[in-house]
Amino acid sequence: MSEQQTGRLYGVGLGPGDPSLMTVRAVEVIAEADVVAYHSARHGRSIARSIAERHLRPDHIEERLVYPVTTETTDHPGGYRGAMEEFYADAAARLAAHLDAGRTVAVLAEGDPLFYGSYMHMHKRLADRYPTEVVPGVTSVSAAAARIGAPLVEGEEVLTVLPGTLPEEELTARLAATDAAAVMKLGRTFPAVRRALERSGRLAEAQYVERATMGAERVAPLAEVDPESVPYFSVAVLPSRIDAQAPARRGEVVVVGLGPAGPMWLTPEARGELAAAEDLVGYTTYLDRVPKRPGQRRHASDNKVEAERAEFALDLARRGRRVAVVSSGDPGVFAMATAVLEAAAEDPYREVPVRVVPGMTAAHAAAARAGAPLGHDYAVISLSDRLKPWEVIAERLRAAAAADLVLALYNPGSRSRIWQVGKARELLLEHRAPDTPVVLGRDVGGPEERIRIVRLADLDPAQVDMRTILLVGSSQTRTARRGDGTEIVWTPRRYPER
Repeated sequence: MSEQQTGRLYGVGLGPGDPSLMTVRAVEVIAEADVVAYHSARHGRSIARSIAERHLRPDHIEERLVYPVTTETTDHPGGYRGAMEEFYADAAARLAAHLDAGRTVAVLAEGDPLFYGSYMHMHKRLADRYPTEVVPGVTSVSAAAARIGAPLVEGEEVLTVLPGTLPEEELTARLAATDAAAVMKLGRTFPAVRRALERSGRLAEAQYVERATMGAERVAPLAEVDPESVPYFSVAVLPSRIDAQAPARRGEVVVVGLGPAGPMWLTPEARGELAAAEDLVGYTTYLDRVPKRPGQRRHASDNKVEAERAEFALDLARRGRRVAVVSSGDPGVFAMATAVLEAAAEDPYREVPVRVVPGMTAAHAAAARAGAPLGHDYAVISLSDRLKPWEVIAERLRAAAAADLVLALYNPGSRSRIWQVGKARELLLEHRAPDTPVVLGRDVGGPEERIRIVRLADLDPAQVDMRTILLVGSSQTRTARRGDGTEIVWTPRRYPER
């Protein structure tokens, strides 16, 4: 006698609510099924069943999978998670009994079965044991975008889908960094989601869609929605920025730190400001690191015209433009924030709003690659004598070295400045031992990254250029070679008593 063949499991996406948005395949599967299963709260009503109701037959075996808890508390010894795990295990066992008896089981799911859907908990417990097919459905995100009547994403834009249950700080960061977004699971989370949209500067763009494609559908600007009226089945949407009608606002300048290299070093805030800007202003090399966006204007210039660049950006803002001035690393560390603020402190720019968005500094990036050389007190000095006399630089080097501070040396050399590193080495050797560790970090985060650790006495100026930063240890800085062969350097946090 041959073994009885098991039944087949289907996860059936029903779309966002309108029965006419069910796929042909979803209708076919329900028609073929012996068992139709669906989730519901303890009140017994199931949105999934109501969507598919016209396709149910009297001879269908219906399995109602009733959640033991939704928003209320539970006395289960394992708490909410324990109660739900027990429920999913029991529900999977009930469906397995039908499958073992050779019956075809269709588990109904609003939207798409594998997009925040309840079906996935059955799938994870049964799909490796039974033949399974997932029938995709139209998601609530797609339905909401259709109801808003605006493109969701276009071109190279990025769509981020977020659960409203995330911590508010995390929501704020992700909303600030993305192009377009959909925030699910509103209801009780709506006040925090609204605050996150406001803090990220995106509230004016946000649209609210409630019960998309259903009878009680509502669409409105999210800022106008009463938090007490928001049900779970609603979505907050930030549609495409391309060709969107920007809300009326006063022009401003935002000085943005790009970090030492590419997109991996950008903060979410910086990413969001770059996306929101109408005009980008900066040194050509740094502008090239910012992805091009339709509708944005880019104004590139030489590296030696900081004051002119700052005034140009402020003039654009006076005409109502939202301007991002880009800077490598952190804009306040030997970079464009000072130039912009100096100009903004004078007429006719005193009334132009200016903000500074920080970025990862070259010193911190190089330090992290080498270990922790900046683990104790340190000083940051630029070796460039283009804007200050070498005598001042030499005096500061001696003072910092005498104080036994770790040194982060920016702008150590260029094609027109080739002697400063050698002179700095001589000055430092007056106060530091020859074997003091020096970290040479070149193109940190970039394709030509190289990190080397040398003795101060062996520091070769020929191996240092404008793309290199030097981290010179104190008397306490240590090095060690680890088991994998890599050399690390660190400065202890404890300093010996004299």
